[in-house]
Amino acid sequence: MARILFVMTGADHWTLADGTRHATGFWAEEAVTPYEAFRAAGHEVVVATPGGVVPPVDKGSLAAEANGGQEGADRIAAGLEAMTELRGPVRLEDVDPGDYAAVFYPGGHGPMEDLAVDAASGRVLVETLESGKPLGVVCHGPAALLAALKEDGTNAFAGYRVAAFTNAEELQAGLGEKAKWLLQDRLAEAGVDVRAGEPWAPNVVVDRNLVTGQNPASSAPLATELLKKLG
Repeated sequence: MARILFVMTGADHWTLADGTRHATGFWAEEAVTPYEAFRAAGHEVVVATPGGVVPPVDKGSLAAEANGGQEGADRIAAGLEAMTELRGPVRLEDVDPGDYAAVFYPGGHGPMEDLAVDAASGRVLVETLESGKPLGVVCHGPAALLAALKEDGTNAFAGYRVAAFTNAEELQAGLGEKAKWLLQDRLAEAGVDVRAGEPWAPNVVVDRNLVTGQNPASSAPLATELLKKLG
């Protein structure tokens, strides 16, 4: 049994370009599906958030239309209820990545608000990347990569190939034109090599110990790849 760290957002909103707050959090399926895969493989999960706050779920991610129908929504809701680790997260500031065999970041718009500028998260990412341990990040989770700066100020993920939520998906979802910034653009500006797939289709990119997924449909295949790396 290995211990896998889930680094999750503590933000319940995303501030848009006009200053309004869009209610959000983490995307349920992107936490539940990998969690179930890791637990089924016999691994332990520990959740960490900035300040140790209970991570808020994006209510939109619980809707039937976000889960292929009511049956899917009910399954995700039940899976979320079974994730007891969500109710007692550790403080991200106190985390030593050396205590874990792998690290995973679910998405949702929440990370765009807090993890994108969180120094403690950035430290965890840099140390995990440099350790060679499996590191999985999905959908909007790669916003956290923006805070992963080396001592010289450059991004630790510059030159890495990644999948992340694309401009096309953000525009199709209806928030692209309201956003202060778009994830695909900001990652590219940091020197990260974003490999965009078809909108909403599974797209997982593996580069060294880094495994990234583009969207909710990518969370299951990402979990499979991460488990392969755990051996």
